[in-house]
Amino acid sequence: MHFSAEFVLDMCRQKNLPVSAFFREYEADGAGISQEALDQRMLEILQVMKESANKALETPLFSLSGMSGGFSTKVWNHRKENSFLGEFVLGSVAKALSVSEVNASMGKIVAAPTAGAAGILPAALLAAQDKWELEAQELLPGLYTAGAIGKIIAQEATISGADGGCQAECGTAAAMAAAGLTEILGGTPEECFHAAGFALIHVMGLVCDPIAGFVEFPCSLRNASGIVNAFISADMAKAGVVSLVPFDEVVSAMYQVGKLMPEALRETALGGIAATPAAKKLEEEFL
Repeated sequence: MHFSAEFVLDMCRQKNLPVSAFFREYEADGAGISQEALDQRMLEILQVMKESANKALETPLFSLSGMSGGFSTKVWNHRKENSFLGEFVLGSVAKALSVSEVNASMGKIVAAPTAGAAGILPAALLAAQDKWELEAQELLPGLYTAGAIGKIIAQEATISGADGGCQAECGTAAAMAAAGLTEILGGTPEECFHAAGFALIHVMGLVCDPIAGFVEFPCSLRNASGIVNAFISADMAKAGVVSLVPFDEVVSAMYQVGKLMPEALRETALGGIAATPAAKKLEEEFL
């Protein structure tokens, strides 16, 4: 059977396990290592996520091209001012932006699931850690559950902006983060998949249109909105809101929508924001 939500839910029911415990067992067996050894690898991943999410908060970081940067520091400094989102959410947005800026400056990040969408999951996990004063080990269930979501989408659809638009990148990252947060909140396997489904539904049809083809703008902005998407989706699932469409079918719909997108809207920098007059001027300047 394909590694699908249906398969994972069935295994979780049979074994009476949360998604994280099943996926931990599944991946350790597949890699031929102990679950404890896999935990160590995941803790190393978490550390890289943490470093990249904090690196640009207080010291502005600019992309290698020089086209963008400094957004994370600005949002971080604004988080304690009057705002709609408040200090906690804006702080998480700043961390998502930080990872994007580390990526654009050729720093070390964890592609989760891709480099262009790498800020969402770290910001989500660190938000949970800050809010509930969790140890790194306590974040592993969220990371494992996020991994299961990413694996399903990668195998059943796509995580490539060039193949499916930004819905396949930032959408997948938000789905991973939403499911991981739901797991950390004590959500059931069903609730985790509802959360992941909501996150994909929220950005269905999102195009990939980076200026000059650089993974900078509007990519960084979509990492910022992606973390808020994850928060909304996790809270909706934990509140008892149920997706009327199963996760596997949402993933299939996302894939079909991606295939229907014209090539100009799939990471070619030929359409969308990348095709605006201002973007074309930037392309001339920075290329």
